[in-house]
Amino acid sequence: MNFDFAAFLEALIHRSPPHVLEHLLLVLVPLLLAVAISFPTGILLTRPRYRPFAGQVLALLNAGQTIPPLAVICIFLPVWGLGYRPAVIALTIYALLPIARNTIAGISGVPLEVREAARGMGMTAREVLLQVELPLSFPVIMTGIKTSAVLTVGTATLATLVGARGMGAVIFAGINFRRVELILAGTLVIGVMALLLDRILTLIEYALTPRFLR
Repeated sequence: MNFDFAAFLEALIHRSPPHVLEHLLLVLVPLLLAVAISFPTGILLTRPRYRPFAGQVLALLNAGQTIPPLAVICIFLPVWGLGYRPAVIALTIYALLPIARNTIAGISGVPLEVREAARGMGMTAREVLLQVELPLSFPVIMTGIKTSAVLTVGTATLATLVGARGMGAVIFAGINFRRVELILAGTLVIGVMALLLDRILTLIEYALTPRFLR
C-alpha cells in the first residue's frame, strides 16, 4: 500500500470528523454505565457483610473482560441484532473490571487506624465511608476509571464490525480498500481521543480530590 500525504490530510479533515461523535458515544455511554455498576458494587464488596464475595465477583468480571468483545456482541445478536445497542453492552462489560477492582483496592487500602480514629470521633459507618474512605481512595478509583476509558476508546473500534460505526469505519475502510492513509488517520484520531479523555479525567480527579491529598 502506498502512502499519499494529501489523501491522509483529506481523510483526517473530512472523513474522520463525522465519525468522532459516534465513537465518543460508543465510549462515554459504556463508561458511564460501567461506573454506575462497578463503583457501588466495589463499595458494597468492601463492607464486612459482603467482603467474602469480593473474590468471586472479581473473578466473574475478569472472565467478562477476557472474552473478546465481538464474542459478547454475538451472544446478544439473537435479541438485539446488529448495531449500537449490542456494542454498548459488550463495551460496558469490558469496562467493568478496572473500576470495580480499583474501588475495592482503594477503599481496602485506607489504613485501619484512620478508620478507628474516625469511629472514635463518633462517626457512623456511613460518615466514615463518605468523609474518610472515599476521599482517601478517590485517586485509586479514578485510576481505574481512566484505565477503563482508554481501553474502551480502543476497543470501540471493533463496533464497526456489527454496524455501530465510529472511527472503526475509517480504519476498516482503509483495510478493505488498501488505503494506508485512512488507517493512519483513524488510528491517529483514536490515539488523540484517548489522550484527551485521560487528560480530562485527570483534571476532574484533581478538582474533586481534597486539597490535603493533592
